[in-house]
Amino acid sequence: MAETKKESELLAEIYRNAHYALQSIADILPETQDEAMRETLKRMHEGYERVSGEAAMLAKDAGLELKEPSPLKKAMMWGAVKWNTLKDDSRAHIAEMMTQGTVTGIAALTRSIGECGENCDTQVKKLAETLLKMEQEHEKTFKGFLARR
Repeated sequence: MAETKKESELLAEIYRNAHYALQSIADILPETQDEAMRETLKRMHEGYERVSGEAAMLAKDAGLELKEPSPLKKAMMWGAVKWNTLKDDSRAHIAEMMTQGTVTGIAALTRSIGECGENCDTQVKKLAETLLKMEQEHEKTFKGFLARR
């Protein structure tokens, strides 16, 4: 499992992607007044926690150490959320912010899955594809919030 550099990079991307999502949700949840959006974000948080945990277990089994976002990156994300919601904390604006992050995650995952190729460990690839599908569903959900201004 995660025997090649490409597999370990894919596993690191899964973990990083999930942690950025978890951090973003944790930062934006206190700024969110809309109850439907709050509930959606909480459900999404649970999904990202599951993926993160599974990635951590796969890494542990493979003897890999996965890194969380640095404190500086976390502080920058927090500051960006606070600044953006200070200007506009509407449901549509929060959905737009989350959509941008989700699209970034989709692009990074798609690229990493492609780079891993056909010989990638099936458990790692399956987890990446699960996260990718989750991200794509979240993008649709957020776009739905945009449409319901």
